[in-house]
Amino acid sequence: MRKLVYLILIVIVVACSDVSREDQAALAAKGYYTHLVKGEYEQFMEGRFMADSLPADYRSQLIEGYKQFVAQQVEARKGIHEVSVSRAYTDSLAGYTNVLLLLCYGDSTTEEVVVPMVEQNGRWRMK
Repeated sequence: MRKLVYLILIVIVVACSDVSREDQAALAAKGYYTHLVKGEYEQFMEGRFMADSLPADYRSQLIEGYKQFVAQQVEARKGIHEVSVSRAYTDSLAGYTNVLLLLCYGDSTTEEVVVPMVEQNGRWRMK
């Protein structure tokens, strides 16, 4: 159900002509990381560029790595409690949009991560 809600939100944002590419990429990146925080690893994986062409063994190893990452964050920083967009900008030379996400942890610390995003068939995915 949440996946459907995110999809509808993304479609609405894309349909609005005044929404920038950076805003579209930022919304997608935040959605994918929200899936990660909630333990929805398959949905997070679907946000990866070329995820549908990954071999099954490699895909399962990546998902296991995501699980370990989230578990480490719970142990070290009481988990990630919130994901927000700090900013987004397009690197015209590289051809992708960098989204800077702010991860807010349970121990009141924050971390900014850079998520390179590419558009693939009208859908934003993590590079």
